[in-house]
Amino acid sequence: MSEIHSVSTGVLPAIPDDLSVPQFQLDHIDASRPHRHASIPCLIDDASGRRVHLEELRERTRGLANAFSSVYSIGQNDVILLFSRNHLDYPVAIWAVHRLGGIVSPANPDYNHRELEYQLKATKATLLISHPEALEAATTAAKSVGLSLDRILVFDVENTSCGQFASVDSLVKQGLRMKPFFEPKLKPGEGKTKLAFLSFSSGTTGLPKAVAIPHIAVIANVLQLAAHSKVNEDYAQWNDRRYRPGDVAIGVLPFYHIYGLVVNLHFLLYCGMSIVVVPKFNFEGMLKSIVRHSITHLMLVPPQAVLLCKHPAVKKYNLSSIRYIMIGAAPLSDEVNEMLFKLFPDAHIGQAYGMTETCTVTSLWAIERKRGVSGSAGRLLPGVVARVVKSDGTLGGYDEVGELVVKAPSNTLGYYNNAQATKETFVGGYVRTGDEVRISPDGELWIIDRIKEIMKVRGFQVAPAELEGTLLDHPDVSDACVVGVPDEYSGEVPLAFVALSADAADRVKRTPSILQEIRASILKHVADNKVAYKHLAGGAEFVESVPKTPSGKLLRRVLRERAKELRKAPKAKL
Repeated sequence: MSEIHSVSTGVLPAIPDDLSVPQFQLDHIDASRPHRHASIPCLIDDASGRRVHLEELRERTRGLANAFSSVYSIGQNDVILLFSRNHLDYPVAIWAVHRLGGIVSPANPDYNHRELEYQLKATKATLLISHPEALEAATTAAKSVGLSLDRILVFDVENTSCGQFASVDSLVKQGLRMKPFFEPKLKPGEGKTKLAFLSFSSGTTGLPKAVAIPHIAVIANVLQLAAHSKVNEDYAQWNDRRYRPGDVAIGVLPFYHIYGLVVNLHFLLYCGMSIVVVPKFNFEGMLKSIVRHSITHLMLVPPQAVLLCKHPAVKKYNLSSIRYIMIGAAPLSDEVNEMLFKLFPDAHIGQAYGMTETCTVTSLWAIERKRGVSGSAGRLLPGVVARVVKSDGTLGGYDEVGELVVKAPSNTLGYYNNAQATKETFVGGYVRTGDEVRISPDGELWIIDRIKEIMKVRGFQVAPAELEGTLLDHPDVSDACVVGVPDEYSGEVPLAFVALSADAADRVKRTPSILQEIRASILKHVADNKVAYKHLAGGAEFVESVPKTPSGKLLRRVLRERAKELRKAPKAKL
C-alpha cells in the first residue's frame, strides 16, 4: 500500500484560493460556516469582560490597516513581527497587515533579546509590535539589528504607560479618521503562494526556521476541521454537537504558537464561537476564568491536562460548564486520558496531531466518537493523504511502523530562504514529520516515537543544536550533546551531556568538589540565554568525550540510551 487516505465522513468543500485570511474570516460567507448572531461576541477580555463583536473587529482592522499604510508605509510583502502575549487586538494586528498584503511573524514574548534578534534578522521585519512586558527585550533587539525605535509599537494594557512608543489602540482611532487604504485582491490561485505568516519551527532537526505559510494553508485547515467535525450540519442533537455558535472557548494557548493561532483563534471564530482571551497561563487563574465566563471548550496541551487531573485546586471550582477538551501539541498518556474521562464524564475529549509545517491539524478524533480512542491521535482530516515510510525506505500499510509523511491542502511552502532545509523536509508534495507512527485499519493514527531530534517541551519545540551552541559558549565546555528525557509534566525536558575543557578538567582533578559549581554555572548560563522552556530541566551530566561518528556527527541515540540508564541509577560522576 503506497497511500493511506482519510476515512473521515466529513466532505471537504472547495477551498478558495483567491482570498486572504481576513477576507475569509471577516467577509466571506460559505455553506459550511455557522451563522454568528449579532449578540455573540468574537472575543472576550478575560480580566475586564470587555466584549468585541464581529463588526467592531472589522472596524478595528480597517482602522489599523489605514494607520499602518499611511504612517508606516506597510505594503506588499513587508514583514511585521508580533512580540506579545494574547491580546484582544492580536488578531486585529494580524488581519490589518494581511489587508495590506504584508506578512506576520509571531514571536514568543518570553524570548530574551538574543532570541528575538535571531527572528528579526531571519524575517527582516520592518515593524515590531510588542507587549509592554516585553519592551526591554524588544528595544534591545531592535537596536542590535538596526531597527529604529519609532518602528516599535505596543499593545494597550490597562494601567501601563509606554512613554515614547505609539499604541495600537491610538493608531486604530487615528486610522478610522483617515482616507481608506487600498486592499489588494488576490488573483485566482494566488492564495497558494502569497505568504500570510512566517512561523518558526525547528522541523526535524537544527535551529528554528521560518515556515512559509500561505493564506490558503490557514483557510484550508479551518475548512478541513469544519468538514471533519460537521460544523453547521444536523448530524446530532444540538446538545451533542461538538462546535456550536455561542459556545465559549478559553484562549489560553499562545496565539504566537501555530496551535493557538490556527485552531484556537481562526477555526473557533469561524465556528461562531466566543474566545476568552487570556494573556498568560496561570492554572488557578484558568479555573477562575472557566467559572467566570461559563467556558465550554478547553484547547489544551498535555501539561495543562495533567494539572487539570492532579492539581488540588480543581476541587474548589465548579467546572460543569465544560463540554469539550482538545489536547494537542504533544501526546497525552493513557493514564491522564482516563483521568480526564472520569473527571468530565459527559464532555467530548480527544487528541489531535499536527505541526507548523502542515499548518496545524493533520488528525483529530472522529466526530462519531464523543471520546477519542485513548492514546490515539485521531483520524486523518478530509483531504489528507499519508504514507508510512519504513526504516528500509519502503512504504508500509496498515499496522506497519514507519515515519509519517503527509500531503494536505494545508501544507506550507517550505522554509523561508532555506532551500536545503526545505529539500530535506518537503519532498514531492509531502511533508516529512519525523514521527514514527502506525495507522490501524480503522484509520486511527498512533504516534509511537520521535525519529527527529527535536524535543517537545510543554508542547514547544526545542532544537538540541540550539542548546548545544549555547553550551559551547561556556568557557568550561569543550563539547556537548543535548537529548530529551521523559517528564510527566512537560512531556520531555532537555538533558545535556558535557565534556569539560582541558582547563576545567585540570581544576576538577585538583579540587573535585568544584564540579558541582561548574554544573551550576552551566545550568545558569543556559537559563540566562534561553527562554524558560529551553532550560536544562533534565540537568547536566559530565562525560570524558561526546560520542560521534567517524564523520563527526553526534551519536545522539547512544546518549539517549545513556540517559535512560541514568534515570534508573544514581547520577554518574566524572
